[in-house]
Order: sequence, then structure tokens, then C-alpha cells
Amino acid sequence: MNVTAGVKAGTLIEALPWLARFHGATVVIKYGGNAMTEESLKQSFAEDVVFLRYAGLKPVIVHGGGPQISAHLDRLGIESSFTAGLRVTTPEAMEVVRMVLVGQVNRDVVGLINDHGPFAVGMSGEDAHLFTAIRKHALVDGEPVDIGQVGDIVKVEAGAVRALLDNGRIPVVSSIARSDDGTVYNVNADTAAAELAVALDADKLVVLTDVEGLYADWPDSDEVIGRLTGDQLAELLPSLSSGMLPKMGACLTAVRGGVAQAHVLDGRTPHALLLEVFTDEGIGTMVVPGSKDENDREVAL
Repeated sequence: MNVTAGVKAGTLIEALPWLARFHGATVVIKYGGNAMTEESLKQSFAEDVVFLRYAGLKPVIVHGGGPQISAHLDRLGIESSFTAGLRVTTPEAMEVVRMVLVGQVNRDVVGLINDHGPFAVGMSGEDAHLFTAIRKHALVDGEPVDIGQVGDIVKVEAGAVRALLDNGRIPVVSSIARSDDGTVYNVNADTAAAELAVALDADKLVVLTDVEGLYADWPDSDEVIGRLTGDQLAELLPSLSSGMLPKMGACLTAVRGGVAQAHVLDGRTPHALLLEVFTDEGIGTMVVPGSKDENDREVAL
């Protein structure tokens, strides 16, 4: 069915106050899931990011690449296992992780965006000491377990990213970090995006995932929580599934670190970024700073 000119105009007018509000805003986007593997969604993601850039926003992309890493490890016959939801990363596996994230996935994302103009610049969390990490241990029955070269970010030097933004570029960052002794670590991309958003004093963190948002009572209900405060999210975290925990934890880190809004969106929805930023209703789950005592930010769970 053809969309009438009036409907098109109405959509543009609806976007006007949001264009004004977010002009010049820094938006950190964690890119992953189906949005990264399905060709049509990859194209729409790149279009969204370039639209944000032309609309006067400053997008920053942080990506992982779990499916691509697993596929490459399988091709090379390197065993891959998980402990407490974290990939056990031997030195041999780390070489593959680094190669896939920096040499394959990052290049693919940069290329998709640059089909629309000379905007994207790829970098790793190792570059200019962007991310400094220490070794992370998994907890199994309350006991720490060594899982190899998996890291927790302890420091962010965001100067190189700021320089790219000031030059009108779109930084595309692989979730790799280094330690002070030069060891390279695989870090969670959700966490990396949140830490970078805080370091950049970003206006928004957007986490693209494979669900519609945070469900109020999963699996008994598919009702999505539209909005909640940081305090409310902190209460919910212990009950969340292992898949949603790092994503919602990233949102909590962001808003408690000064980011005004953090969102979890369904990356399977074409143009999800534009629907969130430039429409009145938005989509997904939004987390804002604040406590339950702030009545204007209360949400019924």
C-alpha cells in the first residue's frame, strides 16, 4: 500500500522536536545479534546510523561478534566452551577472537556505513589505550574460575574517539581491550559500550538485541516494560536471565555514570534506531536515572 504524502509529512513533523532535542547529542550504540547477521537488517542499521549523522547527532558504534567468532573457531577446529555464560578464551582462541572482531566484523560494519559516505573509522579497544582491562574470573558455585583472556574494563581513554567525532566521523569500536602489561582481552561488548558512553558523557546508550525489550514477567508474559528508573532496574537485576543480565547491567552502569537515557531495542525491527530516537512513542525499554520516589519517573512493573 502506498503511503500518502500527508502521512509522510506527518512523520517528518513528529520527528521535528526530537531532531531539535538531540542535535549534537552523542549516542553510543551497541551493535549485535540478528541485526548483525541478516543482510537486510545490516543495511537498515547502516542507513539509520548515517541518518543520525546527517541529522546532527554523533553516533558511536561498539560491536561484538559472538556468532562470527564461534563459526571461525569451528572452522579451525579450535574447541570453544562457556563457563557461567562466558567464553573460555585460551591464547589460541584469543588470536581468533582478535582477528574476527578487528579484521572481519569491524571491517564489515565500516564498509556498510561507508557505502553512504566517508564517515566510519574502525578501531579496536586496544588503539590509543581506549580500553584497559584486568583479567575476569567466572563465578561457579560462588568460587572464581579462570576462563583465560576475558577481561573487565577498568579504564577508558576516550580522547581518540572524541577526536573522530569532532572531525565528523563515526567511530566503530571492536570490544577488545589490553592490560597494563600488554595482555589482550576479550571484553563484553554491552559492558564496553556502557563504559564508553560514560567516558564520552553521552546523551544516550542504545543496546540492540534479539528481544523486544525487558519483559515484565518472562516467560509468563510478553509485556515489555517501557520505562523504569535505575533503582527499579537494580532491584530487578538479580532475577534476570543470563542473556539479559549484561545488557540491562550495561544500562544501569550508563545511567548511574551520568548518561541521561539507556535503551534496549529489538534489532530485528527494521530502522529500530530511528523509531526510538525520532518518534513520540519510541520502542523497547528505556532506563533513566533516578529513584522510585521521583513520581514523574515511576513505572508500573
